[in-house]
Amino acid sequence: MARIAGVDLPKNKHMEIALTYIFGIGRSSARHILEEAKIAYDANSDDLTENEVTAIRKVLDENYTVEGDRRREVGMDIKRLMDLGCYRGLRHRKGLPVRGQRTHTNARTRKGPRRGVAKKK
Repeated sequence: MARIAGVDLPKNKHMEIALTYIFGIGRSSARHILEEAKIAYDANSDDLTENEVTAIRKVLDENYTVEGDRRREVGMDIKRLMDLGCYRGLRHRKGLPVRGQRTHTNARTRKGPRRGVAKKK
Protein backbone atom coordinates (compact mmCIF):
# COMPACT_ATOMS: atom_id res chain seq x y z
CA MET A 1 0.00 0.00 0.00
CA ALA A 2 1.46 3.33 -1.11
CA ARG A 3 1.59 6.24 1.33
CA ILE A 4 1.56 9.68 -0.30
CA ALA A 5 1.22 13.03 1.51
CA GLY A 6 0.46 11.25 4.78
CA VAL A 7 -2.44 9.28 3.30
CA ASP A 8 -2.55 5.53 2.69
CA LEU A 9 -3.90 5.04 -0.82
CA PRO A 10 -6.74 2.49 -0.96
CA LYS A 11 -6.01 -0.98 -2.25
CA ASN A 12 -7.14 -2.27 -5.63
CA LYS A 13 -8.28 1.02 -7.21
CA HIS A 14 -7.20 2.85 -10.35
CA MET A 15 -4.68 5.56 -9.57
CA GLU A 16 -6.97 8.26 -10.96
CA ILE A 17 -9.46 7.40 -8.19
CA ALA A 18 -6.94 6.52 -5.47
CA LEU A 19 -5.29 9.95 -5.61
CA THR A 20 -8.62 11.65 -4.85
CA TYR A 21 -8.40 10.24 -1.30
CA ILE A 22 -5.81 12.97 -0.67
CA PHE A 23 -7.46 16.23 0.47
CA GLY A 24 -7.05 18.88 -2.21
CA ILE A 25 -6.91 16.51 -5.19
CA GLY A 26 -9.93 15.85 -7.41
CA ARG A 27 -10.31 13.81 -10.56
CA SER A 28 -8.86 16.40 -12.94
CA SER A 29 -5.91 17.16 -10.65
CA ALA A 30 -5.26 13.43 -10.32
CA ARG A 31 -5.15 13.11 -14.12
CA HIS A 32 -2.69 16.02 -14.42
CA ILE A 33 -0.47 14.52 -11.72
CA LEU A 34 -0.43 11.12 -13.43
CA GLU A 35 0.36 12.71 -16.81
CA GLU A 36 3.33 14.58 -15.33
CA ALA A 37 4.54 11.45 -13.53
CA LYS A 38 4.04 9.42 -16.74
CA ILE A 39 1.77 6.82 -15.13
CA ALA A 40 -1.35 5.33 -16.73
CA TYR A 41 -4.70 6.44 -15.26
CA ASP A 42 -5.88 2.86 -14.98
CA ALA A 43 -2.73 1.61 -13.26
CA ASN A 44 -3.67 -0.19 -10.06
CA SER A 45 -2.66 1.39 -6.75
CA ASP A 46 -1.35 -2.01 -5.56
CA ASP A 47 1.01 -2.35 -8.51
CA LEU A 48 2.93 0.92 -8.10
CA THR A 49 6.70 0.66 -8.03
CA GLU A 50 8.78 2.73 -5.62
CA ASN A 51 9.97 4.91 -8.53
CA GLU A 52 6.37 5.72 -9.53
CA VAL A 53 5.45 6.65 -5.95
CA THR A 54 8.50 8.90 -5.79
CA ALA A 55 7.51 10.56 -9.08
CA ILE A 56 4.00 11.26 -7.78
CA ARG A 57 5.39 12.69 -4.52
CA LYS A 58 7.75 14.94 -6.47
CA VAL A 59 4.93 16.32 -8.66
CA LEU A 60 2.74 16.93 -5.57
CA ASP A 61 5.51 18.73 -3.68
CA GLU A 62 6.34 20.99 -6.62
CA ASN A 63 2.88 21.96 -7.88
CA TYR A 64 0.10 21.22 -5.36
CA THR A 65 -1.01 22.22 -1.89
CA VAL A 66 -2.56 19.20 -0.19
CA GLU A 67 -3.75 17.80 3.16
CA GLY A 68 -2.84 19.91 6.23
CA ASP A 69 -1.65 22.97 4.32
CA ARG A 70 -4.74 22.94 2.12
CA ARG A 71 -7.10 22.54 5.10
CA ARG A 72 -5.40 25.46 6.82
CA GLU A 73 -5.68 27.55 3.65
CA VAL A 74 -9.42 26.85 3.30
CA GLY A 75 -10.00 27.60 6.98
CA MET A 76 -8.16 30.91 6.69
CA ASP A 77 -10.23 31.83 3.62
CA ILE A 78 -13.46 31.24 5.54
CA LYS A 79 -12.14 33.15 8.56
CA ARG A 80 -11.22 36.07 6.29
CA LEU A 81 -14.76 36.19 4.90
CA MET A 82 -16.20 36.19 8.42
CA ASP A 83 -13.83 38.94 9.59
CA LEU A 84 -14.74 41.09 6.59
CA GLY A 85 -18.41 40.79 7.49
CA CYS A 86 -19.42 40.19 3.88
CA TYR A 87 -22.59 38.28 3.03
CA ARG A 88 -20.80 34.96 2.59
CA GLY A 89 -18.99 35.46 5.89
CA LEU A 90 -22.26 36.15 7.72
CA ARG A 91 -23.80 32.98 6.26
CA HIS A 92 -20.78 30.97 7.46
CA ARG A 93 -21.07 32.55 10.91
CA LYS A 94 -24.79 31.72 11.17
CA GLY A 95 -24.30 28.19 9.85
CA LEU A 96 -26.62 28.71 6.88
CA PRO A 97 -26.10 27.79 3.20
CA VAL A 98 -23.59 30.12 1.56
CA ARG A 99 -24.31 29.72 -2.15
CA GLY A 100 -27.87 30.94 -2.52
CA GLN A 101 -29.81 27.78 -1.76
CA ARG A 102 -33.33 28.05 -0.36
CA THR A 103 -33.70 27.66 3.40
CA HIS A 104 -37.46 27.78 3.93
CA THR A 105 -37.89 24.04 3.51
CA ASN A 106 -34.48 22.49 2.88
CA ALA A 107 -30.91 23.12 4.13
CA ARG A 108 -31.17 20.60 6.98
CA THR A 109 -27.54 19.62 6.53
CA ARG A 110 -26.33 23.15 7.31
CA LYS A 111 -29.04 24.09 9.83
CA GLY A 112 -28.98 20.87 11.84
CA PRO A 113 -31.95 18.91 13.20
CA ARG A 114 -35.37 20.57 13.37
CA ARG A 115 -36.37 22.25 16.60
CA GLY A 116 -40.01 21.39 17.11
CA VAL A 117 -42.67 24.01 17.86
CA ALA A 118 -44.08 23.84 21.40
CA LYS A 119 -47.08 21.48 21.49
CA LYS A 120 -50.54 22.70 22.51
CA LYS A 121 -52.75 20.95 25.07
